[in-house]
Amino acid sequence: MSLNFKSLLAVISCCAIAPLAAAQPSAAWPQGKPITIIVPFAAGAAVDNAARQVSTRLAERLGQSIVIENLPGASGVIGTTKAARSAPDGYTLMVAPDTSLTLTPLVTPDTVKYDGLKDFTPIGVINTTPYVLVTSAALPVNSVSELIRYAKSRPRQLNYGSPGIGNLTHVAMEQLSMQAGIELLHVPYKATPQLVTDLISGQVNMTLSVPSTALPHITAGRLKALGVTGDKRITALPDVPLVSDSPELKGFNITTSISLFAPSRTPAPVIERLNRELRDILAAPDLRNAMLGQGATPGSLSPADYATVLRSDLAQYEKVVKAAQIKAE
Repeated sequence: MSLNFKSLLAVISCCAIAPLAAAQPSAAWPQGKPITIIVPFAAGAAVDNAARQVSTRLAERLGQSIVIENLPGASGVIGTTKAARSAPDGYTLMVAPDTSLTLTPLVTPDTVKYDGLKDFTPIGVINTTPYVLVTSAALPVNSVSELIRYAKSRPRQLNYGSPGIGNLTHVAMEQLSMQAGIELLHVPYKATPQLVTDLISGQVNMTLSVPSTALPHITAGRLKALGVTGDKRITALPDVPLVSDSPELKGFNITTSISLFAPSRTPAPVIERLNRELRDILAAPDLRNAMLGQGATPGSLSPADYATVLRSDLAQYEKVVKAAQIKAE
């Protein structure tokens, strides 16, 4: 074999390998460039708080600075859209509710210009929160089954509140109503505080609330907790049964997760490293206990398992949104 032919083979070999090498992330990721975490909600919101809880610890573990960029607006669509269009290099991430990828595109199809499952790669869940089915203290029911019987005897006479049309509370209550065979009136609010005020006064009969909002009022006797929507009881309300324990609502399971995402096509080793670091962070006793005390569960899913959950959630919401003809204003 001649020297020139050997040289030609070497060049061809390098050309064949080069694209593969270029597709792989640097083993030293991250290297020197700050990581930005986009939060598509305002500073101080629950999503922002979760992002800041983990970002400080993640920066320490990576030996890399992390910047939180709050981009609120349009129910999270503005920030989520920017994150979807960011370079998939591991230096732009997003912390957002899972509903930003699943439910929001369903109820605002004219506004959302991204595909939640195609344009993002899930890294992992920060925390998952069930809802508590709460009623005003004046409503003469003390269990989910009693509520269903009471509502069936008074079709369209009872109402429920939610923080706006097309949010998860709205969709979950519509699913509950359809599954239980009851007719309830929907009262949308612009803000949760006013909803809680009207619920306590009895102007609104019931709602699904995150535990952290409802707990002080349940403890004070201003609201009654009838059930928790997850698949297990929560530390913050150990005596409150699951909604799905009621025969009429078998399998009913609605939760909301705040999670870490990356633009799609972000290299797999980066996703795996971030998931590993995130799970280690969430295993810290202080952080774990703080979340459990607020009714939330720290995440532990792999990226693949979480992707499966997102697909299942999307299918579930799609059925309810279509059946109830829900479209955000």
